[in-house]
Amino acid sequence: MKTISVNLPEAFVNGLENLVQRGLYANRSEAIRVAVRDLLKRELVDPIPYSNGVREKDEKYPKEEQFISI
Repeated sequence: MKTISVNLPEAFVNGLENLVQRGLYANRSEAIRVAVRDLLKRELVDPIPYSNGVREKDEKYPKEEQFISI
C-alpha cells in the first residue's frame, strides 16, 4: 500500500472517528479505504449520467455540514 496525505474538514474526521468508535471499522484508514473503493466503483463502474457535459446532481450523498451532528 502507498501512504498519502489528505486534508479533511473537521466534520469528516469526527464522522470517521464515530464510525471507528462504533466498531464499524478498525481505524480511520480502513474507513477511508472503503470510502475510496466505493467512490471509484460509483464513478468508474456505475457513473452518474452527464447531460450537456455537466454531472447531474446526486442527492443520495450528504453534504459536509450534515456530518457535524453525527
